[in-house]
Amino acid sequence: MTDTNEHQTPETADSSDEGIDATPESTEAVTPVVETEEIVATTEAEEPKAAEAVAEAAEPEVAVESAEPEAVVAVADPPVDESTLTMADLLDEYMPSRSLRRGDITDGRVMRHDHDGLLVNIGHKSEGVVLSKEMRTLSEEDVAGLTVGEEVIAYVLNPEGHDGSAILSIDRARGEQGWRVLEKAMEVEETVIGKIVGSNRGGAVVESEGVQGFIPLSQLVGKARELYVPGGEDPKEGFVGMDIEFKVIELNRRRNRAIFSERSALQAWKLTQKKRLVQELNEGDVVKGRVTGISSFGAFVDLGGADGLIHISELSWEPVKSPEDVVSIGDELDVHVLRVDRDNLKIALSLRRLGPEPWETIETKYAVGQTVNGTVTKLANFGAFARIEGGIEGLIHISELSPQMIKHPREVVTEGDELELRILRIEPERRRLGLSLKQARDDAYEPVEEDERPEAAAPRSTGIFDAQSLSEISEVFSDNE
Repeated sequence: MTDTNEHQTPETADSSDEGIDATPESTEAVTPVVETEEIVATTEAEEPKAAEAVAEAAEPEVAVESAEPEAVVAVADPPVDESTLTMADLLDEYMPSRSLRRGDITDGRVMRHDHDGLLVNIGHKSEGVVLSKEMRTLSEEDVAGLTVGEEVIAYVLNPEGHDGSAILSIDRARGEQGWRVLEKAMEVEETVIGKIVGSNRGGAVVESEGVQGFIPLSQLVGKARELYVPGGEDPKEGFVGMDIEFKVIELNRRRNRAIFSERSALQAWKLTQKKRLVQELNEGDVVKGRVTGISSFGAFVDLGGADGLIHISELSWEPVKSPEDVVSIGDELDVHVLRVDRDNLKIALSLRRLGPEPWETIETKYAVGQTVNGTVTKLANFGAFARIEGGIEGLIHISELSPQMIKHPREVVTEGDELELRILRIEPERRRLGLSLKQARDDAYEPVEEDERPEAAAPRSTGIFDAQSLSEISEVFSDNE
């Protein structure tokens, strides 16, 4: 039998193999041997040895065929010898399986830069080439910055040129790169600079990073809003071409849609400025500002990027009915820093505290016995209050309203009456002023020193100025302070 096998031709061996191959398992066993024969056999002289190896490999299969079915369960593949792998095998294994296509946008790193263009590593079997004519949109500074290792984004013009390298274009990729820049800015909430290139009925058309977007009219503020003309008419001179800072609020690359907001960028800038200002400002400082808004409760003042509030009570020492009576939008003025809340980023300002409080200088302007003009501001059971100047009110006790006995001040005066009054007492520390109407009309009035004045003479003559009245007077004065 050995002699017969030795004189077998390859055709005979093949036919013998067919006779032995009674099961699928035998085919699996023979196949690796045949592949090995193809790699090892380099000359016709080695063919008998290969045929003998095939015959020897076939014999165990007969035994396997007669064995129990459970013994055929697992047949392990032979281990791969990495030393036999070629460079092509390694490239197929480790390089991306997806091939480049025209129109793809790919990232790469500069491998070489010369006057002809760039050689770029794009992560495929071959490098990419960017010709100098495909980099015309880059400035000289940008081109000079394309050093080895620098990242670039390129558009695939031809996946495989005449030398096998991909032909790329940076100019064609600038638009895509702009979308990526805007996407990143939107993710980290950074502001972007753009240029107004046109307008329509709804707002401004802005171009940034090679991408055209839209700023709705409601999101335009500042100079751009002033130059915009609604109704679809041409904007004022200077609108088109002006630089504008904005935040990206919506992007849709597929629909080529980009929505920007100048208002959001301004709010973010003001927040940054306010954080800085609240750390720099101190209570008592006097700073310059510009009135930017007015409400029923006060006025807002821009201090250089951050707004502070002047409450209506801090606009003037005199009573103020409306902030518009004191300030107007656009007014440039000095303000006194009243409080700084660094935790809540709030700044309270005052306009009236730039000057002295009237009570601090009252004794230099008025004296006991002096006749002054006053306006009745409020009536109470025990008397009437009258203001002689801004911030200074005095009490005309009911006993000082008329020589006759009266039950209520309304019998003599009403709110808003302009009266000539005489000063009886001045108490700046307690913010109190005693006035008299009846003594102002008495030509024979002579001032009486405090130590000569009969104690509580007025209460005894009227029977009204009792302890309860004193308590009410105290409460009213406290309210007016």
